[in-house]
Amino acid sequence: MPRYCVIGAGAAGVSALHELRAAGHEADCFEKTDRVGGHWHTDYDALHLITSRDMTHFEDFPMPGEYPHFPRRDQVRAYIESYAEERGLYDVIQFDTAVESVTPVPTEGPVGSAGWVVTTSRGTGTYDGVLVANGHLWDAKIPDVPGEFTGKQLHSSEYSNTDDIEGTRVLVVGAGNSGCDLAVDVAQHRLEADIVVRDGRYFQPKMYFGRPRQQLDFLAEFSPSEQDLIARLLARVSIGENKDYPGLPVPKHRSLAEGATVVNDLLLYWIHHGRVTVRPGIERFDGRTVHFADGTSRDYDTILWATGFHASVPFLDESLLRRQREVPVRYGAGIVPEGLEKLYFIGLIAPRGPQIPIYGVQAKVVARMIGLHERVGGAGAGIAAYLGSLQEPEDRIDIVRDVWLGQLADTERLLDALEHQPATVAG
Repeated sequence: MPRYCVIGAGAAGVSALHELRAAGHEADCFEKTDRVGGHWHTDYDALHLITSRDMTHFEDFPMPGEYPHFPRRDQVRAYIESYAEERGLYDVIQFDTAVESVTPVPTEGPVGSAGWVVTTSRGTGTYDGVLVANGHLWDAKIPDVPGEFTGKQLHSSEYSNTDDIEGTRVLVVGAGNSGCDLAVDVAQHRLEADIVVRDGRYFQPKMYFGRPRQQLDFLAEFSPSEQDLIARLLARVSIGENKDYPGLPVPKHRSLAEGATVVNDLLLYWIHHGRVTVRPGIERFDGRTVHFADGTSRDYDTILWATGFHASVPFLDESLLRRQREVPVRYGAGIVPEGLEKLYFIGLIAPRGPQIPIYGVQAKVVARMIGLHERVGGAGAGIAAYLGSLQEPEDRIDIVRDVWLGQLADTERLLDALEHQPATVAG
C-alpha cells in the first residue's frame, strides 16, 4: 500500500497528517523536537494571535470557549496539542527524529514521479510522496549593516522577554507584527524603545465596535475592494493616520492589499505616550552608536532584529528548487514546487487572516492530488507539470487572502479536469 511522509508536527504538520489519514492514506510523520506545536513553543512570551479565537481553528475543532478573543502563545500551543491528541496523532508522530535528506527515487520520468527517499536521524525509508511542513519561521534573517555593533543583539526568534535585554536603551529593527510586538513589550516594561520603520504601512486595530475585526459580519455584503476601503476608513476614524504619529512614514500605496499591514494599535498608543520613538533606516554602526538615514544617531544597549526569516528547506538539495525572491516557486495555491512531482508544501504560503484553517484546506487538496496519483498510476506523475503549464508561478509567502482563494479555486477546477481526463497528465 502506498505510504506518505509528513515532515514537521507544528500546526501545519498535524493538520496534514490528520487529513491524509482521514482520506485513508498511510503516513509517517517526523518531528525533530519532542513535542507538537512548532514555533508556538519557542516564540516570545508576549505573543498573542492577531486573528480571533473563533476564526483561527482546525476544522470541526474550535478553540475552547473560555479562551480570550486573542489567545496567548501558550494557549495556542495547548490547543494544537489537544488537537493532536484528540485526532490520535501522537501514536503516529516519531519525535526526536530529524529529517536529514529527501531525495527523488531515480527514474527516467519527471523528478519525484517514482517517489522519494527520506533519510532521518533514525534511518531511511522510501515514500510515494512527501508533505513538507517544516515551517518558515525558524531560519533567522538579519541584514548586513556596515560597521560593527558592540552591544547585545538578538533576533526575534531568540527573544523571550525583557529579561533577555541588556541595559535600558533598545532598538527594534523591523516594523511588521513581530517588531511592533517587541517594541510594545519593551515600552510596557519601562525601557527606552526605538523602532526602525523604513516604509509606510497601514495599521489596523484588532477590534472594532468591541468585536474582533475579522468578525464584522456586515463586511460580507461588500466586494473585496469595498471591504478594503471600509477597513481603511474605520481605522482612520478610530486610530487616525500615520501622519498623526511622530516619525511614522505615510504609505505610498492606497489599499491594504498593496502592501504589508500591521495589526497592532498598542504601538501607536506608546508612540503618543513617548515610550516608543520611530527611527528611519540604519546607515551604519560604530560601537554602540547607530547612525540613521536622516543623519541622526543614538547609542543603544540592545538591538532586537525583527527582520524575518529565510524560507529554508535544509533537507532538500537546493538544485531541485527554483527560487524567486529567495522563496521556492510553486503552483497549485502555493502547494506544488515547480518541476517536482509528489512533493508538496503545507504552510509555505500565508494568506492574510487566520492561518490554521489554511493548513487543512491545503492538506485536503494534497490528499486529492495523491488520490489522482494512485488512481491513474504513471499518468498521474505529471500533476506538477500539468499545473505548471496552466498557472502562473507563485513566489510569495505573504499574499492577499482573496488572491489565494482565486488560486485555490483555479487549482480545484484543474483537478476536476484531471479526474475526467487523466491521460492529459502523463509525464
